[in-house]
Amino acid sequence: MGLPSKERLSRCLFAFAACVSVSLLSNGFAGASYPERIIKIVVPFAPGGGTDVIARALAQEMEKDLGQSVIIENKPGAGTIIGTQTVATSEADGYTLLMGTFANAVNPSLYAKLPYDPHKDVVPVALVARSYNIVVVNAKSEIKSIPDLIAAAKAAPEQLSYGTYGTGTSAHLAGELFKSLAKVDLTTVPYKGAAPAITDLLGGQIQVMFTTVASAAPLIEAGQLRALAVTSADRSPAFPNLPTISEAGVRGYVAESWYGLFAPSGTPREVVDRLNKSAAKAVQSEAFKKLSVSEGLVLVARPPDELDRYVRDQEQHWRHVIEQAGIKIE
Repeated sequence: MGLPSKERLSRCLFAFAACVSVSLLSNGFAGASYPERIIKIVVPFAPGGGTDVIARALAQEMEKDLGQSVIIENKPGAGTIIGTQTVATSEADGYTLLMGTFANAVNPSLYAKLPYDPHKDVVPVALVARSYNIVVVNAKSEIKSIPDLIAAAKAAPEQLSYGTYGTGTSAHLAGELFKSLAKVDLTTVPYKGAAPAITDLLGGQIQVMFTTVASAAPLIEAGQLRALAVTSADRSPAFPNLPTISEAGVRGYVAESWYGLFAPSGTPREVVDRLNKSAAKAVQSEAFKKLSVSEGLVLVARPPDELDRYVRDQEQHWRHVIEQAGIKIE
């Protein structure tokens, strides 16, 4: 004998509800309880650099909001590829994140092949901040402005050199963009970091750098370096008297770096949204306000979709510069 229709309906509804519950849990829908354990932010650079400093400040502030430990794991190497691949192949559960940077937007143009798809294997979580570089010369130099730099470069083509801290870095590509838009020839001199390049700038071996604020600010304040301009679209509150390169005569010039959080593809949207809100709260902290001066940051705290659009725009912007300059890393 079959079950009464009401009882059959009740059992069917119960079974359906149970299946839905299991499905939701298996798909990581337990967002309400997230996070339940330590969260790791992978920094694809060695400890002590600007990205590491910013990531640690972010982790400390997010930890307060999320109620779980947020730790940093440094995985330097191969122009951020090693660290990025680590995250791209991790579980999509919200417990392994990437501190993405300028390199994530330029690597697709610098390398013939990457071991991951930058748009399919990771998803954007939050655009944390944008940053800019600063154009500096030796304080004893006769170059006192961007027009002076352009005039000196045109008077002696390829005789003036600028230091970088590696092929494809912000200091390198900012210089290549300047060469292209100002129509000047500067000789590129690569170094293994900002410190040795600045040492040679102080010693007169190179004439100019498009370097980070953190590396240059103490020496500008000490009177050893002279700042000519900032590479951003707008003037910096930290250097209100410095023009942008565009204001100084190279129209349309903008060279930005940036910092953003990413997660493995497939991370549940509610987990991404929770992390985004936590990052936005962290950026409003006093710790980040101090970093905005020392690291030359423009704090933005934007949602995932905006980070995606921003990175795609940056890829297109720098692809043109890289192709025009013929830059490749094998």
